[in-house]
Amino acid sequence: MDTPNPLKKDDHLLDDLESIRQLLGDDNLQPPLLTDTVEGEVQIPLLFDMVGGKPAAPEPVVAEPAPAAEKAPDALLLHLDNELRAAAQLIMQDVIDDFAPHIEAEIKRRMDARMERLLSQYQN
Repeated sequence: MDTPNPLKKDDHLLDDLESIRQLLGDDNLQPPLLTDTVEGEVQIPLLFDMVGGKPAAPEPVVAEPAPAAEKAPDALLLHLDNELRAAAQLIMQDVIDDFAPHIEAEIKRRMDARMERLLSQYQN
């Protein structure tokens, strides 16, 4: 009907996430267990935190061209690393924004089914 088919776009999302994971060097990391707790100063956003609107994309910084001799290779690598990480964050936020409604709908469906089962147990 009027809604576009999101599956065409979603086909490449997992490939994008995998390439981001490889880029960030997280190959050896294992996902946390459900019993693990998150500690530290890093605050993980909840699904409903981003519902109000998409975050503003950072404006690209246009640096004045400098001679190659003045720029250290480490500074260039650090700059490229920061740009790649910023791009990866934007891609991951897009993935979260795309999948959040699906996740919320699935949670609601499962909660409704569970509530129906619990209510039917008490009515019998």
